[in-house]
Amino acid sequence: MKILSVITVTYNAEKTLERTLKSVHEQSYPHIEHVIVDGNSKDKTVDLIRKQDNEKMVWISEPDKGLYDAMNKAAAMASGDYLCFLNAGDTFFAPDSVEKMMNSFPETESPDILFGETAIVDDNGNFLYMRRLKAPENLTWKSFKQGMLVCHQAFIVKRELFEPYDLHYRFSSDFDWAVRMMKRAKKIHNTRLTLINYLNEGMTTQNRKASLKERYRIMAKHYGQISTFLYHIWFVVRAIYK
Repeated sequence: MKILSVITVTYNAEKTLERTLKSVHEQSYPHIEHVIVDGNSKDKTVDLIRKQDNEKMVWISEPDKGLYDAMNKAAAMASGDYLCFLNAGDTFFAPDSVEKMMNSFPETESPDILFGETAIVDDNGNFLYMRRLKAPENLTWKSFKQGMLVCHQAFIVKRELFEPYDLHYRFSSDFDWAVRMMKRAKKIHNTRLTLINYLNEGMTTQNRKASLKERYRIMAKHYGQISTFLYHIWFVVRAIYK
């Protein structure tokens, strides 16, 4: 059976981390490793981690250079076949989500990337709505010309495929990373499952303007200046129409 390494990076996450720890612990799929990299939190985050510590958990707490540096550290610590990045406050959609995901392809196959849908939840974990951008039936690296159609948390990669996040990007390095992963992938598998409950908040939400500027630069790098400019005109028209 293939092992899933669930990666959670934290900093002062005492208000949101507990439900993430609980969700990972309650998964019916037995082959899960939980890797937690904490950025030397000043609140009770580390106390929560210690309280939930078990044989399937690997964790450290030390200063880092930000979110993506912490993710790179965590990926280096992971030993599973696949990596899933689950932020503090986010959870799996249901207790059997990982089991269904890992059983959505034959044991003899080993896709490079697995993906699915994402539900948006409030601060109490209550369902609000499905993510506005819907995952395509067939995902390729060119799909993200239309935006990040698959949420980072519902984008699971084979560990041996992993390349580090580019630390030049502060807010949208996950977009660049996902495109690079898809360029490298030979087989991308649509699980056709809702995999994640995503907390309706986050660093890119809090820093929306800077994030969008970064994302534009990333899209121009991968898809070209002219194509990116034309797609953004379409984004504006789509937003006005909706």
